[in-house]
Amino acid sequence: MKLYYSKSSPFARKVRISARLLGLERQIELIEVDPYADPSDLHQTNPLGLIPALVTEDGFTFFESPVICEYLNGIAKDLPIIPASGAARLISLRLQALGDGIMNAAMLRRKLLTQTDTPSDNSLAVRQVRAVDRTLDVLEAHPLGQHVDIGLISIACALGYLDFRYPDEPWRDSRPVLAAWFETIVKQDYMKLTAPGV
Repeated sequence: MKLYYSKSSPFARKVRISARLLGLERQIELIEVDPYADPSDLHQTNPLGLIPALVTEDGFTFFESPVICEYLNGIAKDLPIIPASGAARLISLRLQALGDGIMNAAMLRRKLLTQTDTPSDNSLAVRQVRAVDRTLDVLEAHPLGQHVDIGLISIACALGYLDFRYPDEPWRDSRPVLAAWFETIVKQDYMKLTAPGV
């Protein structure tokens, strides 16, 4: 399999962590691309021009991290990271949506502030900050567990992205429970080996 990715993409990181936890990382060739450079090979793989994009051994392509992770979960022989059914699955997918939402908001804000002349107090940029803050408050109020599934992977990647792109914004200060949880997760090998830039 081939994974088109960027070392700074939190969504690609989510896929890489999932592959590692599922015992599939050695079956995946990593192809680093800059999606903003409009590489033709990426466009042939994913017409949306987005990463991550996974090409299977039979040449079929999956894109968007939830779909890719669902596929990997389905072919893995190791313990699944996505519960098969019931409340456990819905809770895991809900957490994944929260984590993905944080990443989407943080990435949109970064694009606004770095790729345009948008001021930091622009209403759309401020809206992203508020969305992230509200979501972090929800996570603080509902402590996370230690059993790693797709939901917790997404949350961990989202918090890692905030640290990477917004290091001067102290999200931990008013959220000690969430911060303590993240400190235990960030020490794990699957986090260290997929850190931005690695």
